[in-house]
Amino acid sequence: MNKPAKTFHIARDSDPGPLRGAVVAIGNFDGVHRGHRAVIGAALSRARKLNRKAAALTFSPHPRVFLRPQDTMFHLSSERSKMRLLATTGLSGAFIMSFNAALATTSKDDFIEKILIGQFGIGGAAIGFDFHFGQKREGTPEYLKERGAKLGFAVDIVAPLEDEGRPVSSGSVRTALSQGRVVEATELLGAPWFVSSEVIHGEKRGRELGFPTANLRLDPSCGLKHGIYAVRVAIDDVRYDGVASFGVRPTFDNGAPLLEVFLFDFDGDLYGQTIDVAFIGWIRQEQKFDGIEALKRQMANDVTQAKSALKRAGKSAFPNLGDI
Repeated sequence: MNKPAKTFHIARDSDPGPLRGAVVAIGNFDGVHRGHRAVIGAALSRARKLNRKAAALTFSPHPRVFLRPQDTMFHLSSERSKMRLLATTGLSGAFIMSFNAALATTSKDDFIEKILIGQFGIGGAAIGFDFHFGQKREGTPEYLKERGAKLGFAVDIVAPLEDEGRPVSSGSVRTALSQGRVVEATELLGAPWFVSSEVIHGEKRGRELGFPTANLRLDPSCGLKHGIYAVRVAIDDVRYDGVASFGVRPTFDNGAPLLEVFLFDFDGDLYGQTIDVAFIGWIRQEQKFDGIEALKRQMANDVTQAKSALKRAGKSAFPNLGDI
């Protein structure tokens, strides 16, 4: 296992700072799943051989968001969450490049010579088998490896990774989460999928029902299936078990999607705090109840099922996150 770097340096766009000369793992790293970690592992291995630092080179926004703004893309991780995940991998830091019109129209050769070499002075690169770059995605992994050999840096191309016949990819994770299959998402990611958001004021219905909840608005792009989940929550480095509902509250108002988290063995005021919620198990679909008493009985049953799911998962079931 790679030890986290003591200091995780984040460089934006122009100045690489102490990361200049690093071996770079290049990609979008949405979710930082096991396939991404294989690319990162290749960069770390190359960096050790060369006695250099290793860093991630990623893009903001995701190129697909810039190139196809009409499409809604389910982001697996916010920029901060991505950095927190990357900070635990052993990398010394990350370059975050703005993906804009200038970068989208940069030729494949200029990307290599002006950005990778001129701007960052890279000592090597690790990329996935499907990484493309430059205008119209004309740059291929093989082209980068060939040009790198001529320009003085090695390129490691990481083969596709599968899990029981499923490709380990951000797309596979999105599909799993969109169908409520959070255990499958955990297997692909290597740790439970999580969200990080500020606790906001709600309608206080949970308190009236005997199940007070912490309410969070998730990114509008969130494609998680509406339903009830067993969750684990981190608040100021303390973890709590809980059950959460993500959806539109059909029994009450069919409003905007909201994540409502009921924490076991917790009594406190969380308004305004940012908390991490990891999804451990699927309980059931969101549904409309005929009355409050029927809803309360089902919520009590949800708690019982969530506790069983969390017990099966074990206390260690939570993503490893850095403090960024």
